[in-house]
Amino acid sequence: MKNYLIVKLSAIGDVIHALPVAYALKEAYPDCHITWVVEPPAFDLVNMCPYIDEVILFEKKKFKSLGGFLHEYGPLKRKIRQRRYDAVLDLQGLFKSAAIARLGQAPVKLGMCNMRELSDKISKPVIGPNAHGHIVERYLDVARALGCPVNEVRFTLEVPEREADLAQRIFAQAGANMVNPYVVLAIGANWPNKRWPAESFARLADKLYDRKFIPVLVGGGLVDEQRAAEICSYSDIPPLNLAGRTNFKQLTYILQNARLTVGGDTGPVHLSAGMGTKTIMLMGPTDANRNGPYGQMENAIEVDRSCRYCWKRACPKNIDCLQNITVEQVWKKIEELC
Repeated sequence: MKNYLIVKLSAIGDVIHALPVAYALKEAYPDCHITWVVEPPAFDLVNMCPYIDEVILFEKKKFKSLGGFLHEYGPLKRKIRQRRYDAVLDLQGLFKSAAIARLGQAPVKLGMCNMRELSDKISKPVIGPNAHGHIVERYLDVARALGCPVNEVRFTLEVPEREADLAQRIFAQAGANMVNPYVVLAIGANWPNKRWPAESFARLADKLYDRKFIPVLVGGGLVDEQRAAEICSYSDIPPLNLAGRTNFKQLTYILQNARLTVGGDTGPVHLSAGMGTKTIMLMGPTDANRNGPYGQMENAIEVDRSCRYCWKRACPKNIDCLQNITVEQVWKKIEELC
């Protein structure tokens, strides 16, 4: 039996993009054992994948002090070395992932095409045919280098029944029934310039109500909760506000059953596309060729600005990047899909 160690720690969207690697390995080597090392924010996500046999939690915060490092390093090392690996796949490509990959002691260590922070000194970068293509395919090129044919790309996640029931209850408590058609609006993003304006989301929510779709706001954290309140204040009829009210398992179930998802280049939107839900992604600082909704690239709406694809977390020109994407543009795409 072959043993593989995958190191993909964060962020949520990137972990989602890497999930098909687990299926590719199982497709090629059905009896193999896959261990995945991940940070806490994406733990639930990886834990729902039926093709991953073991999940090891890497709590980066505990390693930041010398005392914390000395306390945590030994247990992590022992967990990883409980199994002898045939190959390690460093899909993060940073110093921290390289340190973990090194613990794997595998005869083969491979990494993605753009390794940074000297991680290429530990794992060999795979410069595959998709080195300039979508990030999902870049990750899969690493699996192909291990002999995986990649006949099918799967993001399969299994939501526990209890979490599915809780998602339905949360929906009902907010005042709606999941049986009725609804559209998810993913209102947040880590980068400020990946967020569509609150006024635009509010106008879209009103149009969805007119079309007999329930607009559902999702997000996590204080910033998203504040944005959700702002969107509700701008709307003629407040949308169903679930921002900050679901965990990742419940959110996955909600996305799986949605008629459509709309949002920026962010984890829930990538998850929606991976689940096969119709997904519209609004893009500005990042490139759809690399980060667009996988399998639905025709549903990416890119802002009409000469400075798009800048890959900057905050706009140096101090403009609202996605403001030029109009509600009418998004509505036209919704009509095409629904």
